Amino acid sequence: MPTSALASLRALGPGLSPALRRVADYALAEPEKVLYQTVMEVAEGANTSEASVIRFCRDLGFSGFQDFKLALASELAVNPTESLPVGTPHTPEDAMEHMLHHARTSLEDTSKLLDPQAVGRVVDVLLGAQVVDFYGVGASGVTAQDFAYKFLRLGYSARAHPDPHLAAMSAATLGPGMVAVAISRSGTTLDVVRSLEQARLHGAFTVALTQRHKSPLGQVAHETLVTSVIENPLSGGSISAKLGQLLVLDVLYCLLLLKRPGASEFIRRTAAAVADRNV
Repeated sequence: MPTSALASLRALGPGLSPALRRVADYALAEPEKVLYQTVMEVAEGANTSEASVIRFCRDLGFSGFQDFKLALASELAVNPTESLPVGTPHTPEDAMEHMLHHARTSLEDTSKLLDPQAVGRVVDVLLGAQVVDFYGVGASGVTAQDFAYKFLRLGYSARAHPDPHLAAMSAATLGPGMVAVAISRSGTTLDVVRSLEQARLHGAFTVALTQRHKSPLGQVAHETLVTSVIENPLSGGSISAKLGQLLVLDVLYCLLLLKRPGASEFIRRTAAAVADRNV
C-alpha cells in the first residue's frame, strides 16, 4: 500500500480514463475537503460515479476509499497544502521559489513512491550483469544518456540509443545475464515499450522507470521503479520532472559503487582517460 496519497496523486499521468481523471483532479484541488466527504459526495464533486471513485483508490494501491482518506489525512497533518506556492510567478524571486518548491516536491514524492525492496532486487541483478541497455526518447532519452554515462564509469558496457530503431535492434541482441532499463514519464511511449518487449523476449532482465506501475511499460518489466513527475503534456522535460528520475539513477549508482567489484578502479581509469583534456 502507498504511504503517500498526495505523492501517488501527483504521479498520475495523462493515461487515465476521463472518469478517473476527474476524480484525480478533484482530489488534488480539494484534498482537505475530500477528508470530510463520503464516497457519494466525492463522486458528485468529481461528476462521476461512486464505482469510479472506489476503482480510482484501488488503482492507486489503496484497499478502498477509507484507506485512501486515512493516508491523505496523515499526510496533510504534517504537510498542509496552504504552504504550497500559488498563482503564476511573475518576478525572478517568485519564479525561483516556484521552481524550488516543485524540485523539492519531486524529490520528496519519489522517495515516498520508490520501493526500496524493488531497488534492492534491481541492484542484485545489475551486480551480475556486464551489459546494460537504456531506452528513452525525447526528454527521457536525455535521461537515458545520463544513466549510460554513469554506468559506463562503473565499468559496464552501457548503451543509450536516441534513435528508436537502433534501440529496438540493440534490444534484440540482448540475452540472459543482460539488463534493459526503459525510461518513460507516462509509461505509454510506444517505441520505448516495444524496445523493452524485445529485450524481455530475448531473455534480458527488464526494468521500467516510470510514474505508474500499471502503465504499459510497467506491465512489460520484471521490476518497476516509480518516480514522481510534476508536469503536464505541455511542460515535458522540466527540471523538476527529471529530478525524480535522476534521484533513482544516483541511488543505483551509489549502491553499485559500493558493491560492484572493481567499480572504484573503473572510476579511476575513466577519469584518467580524459584527465589531459582540460586546458
